[in-house]
Amino acid sequence: MIKTVSLKKLYRTRTVETAALDGVSLDIEKGEFVAIMGPSGCGKSTLLNLLGLIENPTDGQLFFLGQEVSRWSERRRGDLRKANIGFVFQSFNLIDDLTIAQNVELPLSYLRRPAEERRRRAEALLERMGIANQRNAHPHQLSGGQQQRAALARAMVVEPQVILADEPTGNLDSVRGAETMELLRQLNAAGTTVILVTHSPTDAACASRIIHLLDGRVVDAPPELLADGHLGLQGASR
Repeated sequence: MIKTVSLKKLYRTRTVETAALDGVSLDIEKGEFVAIMGPSGCGKSTLLNLLGLIENPTDGQLFFLGQEVSRWSERRRGDLRKANIGFVFQSFNLIDDLTIAQNVELPLSYLRRPAEERRRRAEALLERMGIANQRNAHPHQLSGGQQQRAALARAMVVEPQVILADEPTGNLDSVRGAETMELLRQLNAAGTTVILVTHSPTDAACASRIIHLLDGRVVDAPPELLADGHLGLQGASR
């Protein structure tokens, strides 16, 4: 489903060149649940931006659904992204001026889907996430766990091939965090590919495979994690 070959991303100023990613090669198959781990500044969010077709790499190749997309224009990437990728963020990124139902419908509006289809799909997902009774509330009126459920519904409303989750439990307590990870696990069990960026070994343990980044490169698991028995080598299954 997703393949990268020697992927690089450089950020340049007049005086400094920073390599956020330095030759990352990986394969993610349809239906996998993959966690990406590493210390702050290792390139996790940059990699997620590239896999999510938000940015183009500086060098290397990126294949998405069999198409080499690394040099596509923003418009072409945007069309492919809107129809195939759902995003879940640490800070939820819901729009305060919209109701929860309107937030969930929003991706379908970008795809110019009819109003009745938007309403029907949003309602079904709000029911599935257990927050249908909050459909007319605004984000600030919901708990963090409810907001993340709404964000998951919004990510799923286009029936995407891939969910990209960037530290989705970072602003939640342990109970709500565990609920969010269980929802992601259920979505994956239903066939959705899930790619998770996380600092949490507990969250990463929900994935079937863990990829470790350090200084913009894919590496084996840090020895201290292996010694503690938390994680296996990059590419190894649980």
